[in-house]
Amino acid sequence: MNGRGADPDMVGLPIIRAPRVYPPQADTWLLRRALCALPSARGLRVLDAFAGTGALTLAAAANGARTVTAIDRSRPALLSTWANCRLRGISVELIHGDFTTALGLPRFDLVLANPPYVPAARDGRGAGLAWDAGQDGRRILDRLCAVLPSLLTPQGMALIVHSTISDPHQTLNSLRDNGVHAHVVAKQTIPFGPVMRSRVGWLAAQGHVAPGQRHEELVVIRVDNARVPAARMPASRR
Repeated sequence: MNGRGADPDMVGLPIIRAPRVYPPQADTWLLRRALCALPSARGLRVLDAFAGTGALTLAAAANGARTVTAIDRSRPALLSTWANCRLRGISVELIHGDFTTALGLPRFDLVLANPPYVPAARDGRGAGLAWDAGQDGRRILDRLCAVLPSLLTPQGMALIVHSTISDPHQTLNSLRDNGVHAHVVAKQTIPFGPVMRSRVGWLAAQGHVAPGQRHEELVVIRVDNARVPAARMPASRR
């Protein structure tokens, strides 16, 4: 998983984190910067689909979101999100469950997603649920790509962050196959963090990283819920 490191825009703002909750790291900050690069979130209904400490919930609220809904499978994560929002006087709707729980809610103008994406030999447990994502790192990503269009309003958009180790080309293709526009809007190369370093031998044996590789590239993918026009056949010439 990605190495820690404070985002310069967040220095001095305490982030409360319960034990075993995924801390804000480089992927969190890259996604946050992509959010802040948007013209505005003012008036939008926002979903933080993998809340963790709520760092992205805070960013959405700071950028003018009308409402923010934060979902996580971890109760300690939701407690952390609640505490961080409470500290700042921010109202948030908290939901305990899988991100697909949001399918039962009104659609969102903006979805923020920092899902588990690290390849793992075994299913994640405890804190590992926040990063372990199956043998290819796509157990959650593939489900997210299939569900995402149904979470968005007709003009809605989403920002997804993950590592190139879990194949962003497949993410782009899957999203497009599901009828939405998708493209990469941000990249950052970082050293392996503790989780990646702890399994680098297995990752290399599985072909996920090259022998001796100690860095990974993070990408942020922007998704726009507009139907991709069908390709036109060239006009026949007679």
